[in-house]
Amino acid sequence: MRLVRRAEFDAVYRSGQRRSSRQFLVFYRANGLERSRLGASVKKALGGAVVRNRMRRRIREIVRRNYSEIPAGWDIVIHPRASVAGANFAALEAELMHLLRSLGK
Repeated sequence: MRLVRRAEFDAVYRSGQRRSSRQFLVFYRANGLERSRLGASVKKALGGAVVRNRMRRRIREIVRRNYSEIPAGWDIVIHPRASVAGANFAALEAELMHLLRSLGK
């Protein structure tokens, strides 16, 4: 259910597409599987380790709560923007799920 290896992330960046919103940048590509795999990448420029880990935890929680609504068959990499650190969780959830539901359309 997760992308973990660098090669998996690189494949999504190289041969995938992307969508963006105010708070997130989402890279995606078809994986040919019956389920989607997700990964999050948070740049060091967005803050210290505590801030970056909080962003990752928020993204993982949004995905965990809404995994059944994410279309199957995609490798997805999520890049949060700096504004995610202080944003309301409900707003983040709505925005990210809107992006993820629209994949492949």
